[in-house]
Amino acid sequence: MESRNLAIGILISLQSALGILGNVSFLFQYLLVYYNEHTLKTVDLILIHVFTSNSLIILSTGVPQIMRMFEWKRFFNDVECKLILYIQRLCRSLSITSTCLLSVFQAITISPNVSYCKELKIQLPKYVHLSISFLWILYMIVNMVFPMYTATKSNSKNKTKMRNFEFCPALNQDKIVESLYTVFWVFPEVLFSILIVCSSISMIVILYEHKKRVQCILSTHASTRISPESRATQNILVLVCTFLAFYTISSILQGYMALSFNLNSWLVNITGIISMCFPTLSPFVMSHESIISGFCFSCIRNRKGK
Repeated sequence: MESRNLAIGILISLQSALGILGNVSFLFQYLLVYYNEHTLKTVDLILIHVFTSNSLIILSTGVPQIMRMFEWKRFFNDVECKLILYIQRLCRSLSITSTCLLSVFQAITISPNVSYCKELKIQLPKYVHLSISFLWILYMIVNMVFPMYTATKSNSKNKTKMRNFEFCPALNQDKIVESLYTVFWVFPEVLFSILIVCSSISMIVILYEHKKRVQCILSTHASTRISPESRATQNILVLVCTFLAFYTISSILQGYMALSFNLNSWLVNITGIISMCFPTLSPFVMSHESIISGFCFSCIRNRKGK
């Protein structure tokens, strides 16, 4: 085993362990709340789906990469390969859409209590439950195309066109087909990313205006303590920047891999590591105390100020 492969294998192992520990810890925390109280806040329900998706992304990406780095198994068979690729794509889509749903939900929750928002806020929990169920069913069906698209080595008769697609050997398809396929998956990710940015900007503007209004009402003295609105704004920026940075780079690299005929192991390893960065960091960025409590506190103050 090469020393470089050993180092990358150790890095991916540590990253996977940290990500699984973080996601499972918060997931267990919310499930424990549900077990004791038999109810969950809407935002906690969304986070459960985010952490579940992230855990499956890390398992389906990290474990095969670790096995490949430590040469425990060179290639997966046809069924294993398609199943792992299916889980990767399904959970990546669910992670992105659930994060978008979380951001939009929080933006609506802290929005001013104008007439059209009041009615929407009342119905919002029901819409969120329906949206989560719809997303799971939709992506489970849509992503069935992904394993069928992947032509693995066991079914290939033309060995000259074989390439290493991550941990599964896959047959190159027609250039136009691959381009259309890449756009088909990239476009929704771009769309949901734009929604996350727009909702985050909306929240930042609302929190900033509320902070100025509260400061004028409560006191004219400057305070050295950071306000709840400022903490919430910082957390929003951290979440958005983390999401956009890692998922944008990951999408670019995966798109390049899908269209490239000459891949090297270094690119495959980097893509695998980056694709697990947001799922690994998200439970710490989305922690209950740092984000959700800040939003709820701001909402309570906002209602009292009305």
